[in-house]
Amino acid sequence: MFMGEYHHNMDDKNRLIVPSKFREKLGETFIVTRGLENCLFIYALEDWERIVKKLESLPFTKKDARKFMRFFLSGATNLEFDKQGRITIPSPLLSHANIKKECVIIGVGERAEIWGVEEWEKFFDDSKEDISDIAENLFDESVVM
Repeated sequence: MFMGEYHHNMDDKNRLIVPSKFREKLGETFIVTRGLENCLFIYALEDWERIVKKLESLPFTKKDARKFMRFFLSGATNLEFDKQGRITIPSPLLSHANIKKECVIIGVGERAEIWGVEEWEKFFDDSKEDISDIAENLFDESVVM
């Protein structure tokens, strides 16, 4: 499971150090793709394969299914770590997530996410007041938090 929040800077060659705890879970080869809310999603190959199977089960005759698959899969790329535990993020993905230099890498269960620091702060600030209501709507009384 991915969890936690880590702040790192990209170097001049678009390389980013991924936290060692995340590297262990991701393995040698993994997938980075466009995420929702202007971030990047990172998946271990086994988790990626499950998602792709779900996507393949969507009816291609549905416009929304085609649109989402184009968005999600066209940005997907196989990446590997270099000897220093860095990844090189392709420029189209950096543009999608509005990543310049400062990044926030977060764990979100079955995936990790990479955010530009400005995008993350905006998302977090916009969301934090709604979290109590969101929790109330998502969980029933049997869930203890």
